[in-house]
Amino acid sequence: MGFFKKAFGDMKKSAKAQHEVDKANFDAVKAESKANWEEAKAMGRPESREALMQRERDEAIAAANKRTAEAQERIDAAKNSK
Repeated sequence: MGFFKKAFGDMKKSAKAQHEVDKANFDAVKAESKANWEEAKAMGRPESREALMQRERDEAIAAANKRTAEAQERIDAAKNSK
């Protein structure tokens, strides 16, 4: 009798813990969905879309400048190694 009581008690604890995990995951998905909706809604406004596009262009320019600087360092190192 004690075995079953302990087994069912363990299952109850496990189910409660899994419920907490499921609830947290549901809340996370719900928040992500709302964030996606708000972002999509904001993209309908021209000023938001332009700001996003400008930020992406600035990031691309920064990445290209970094690659150029790294390539120049490699060029200088190759010239100085002779």
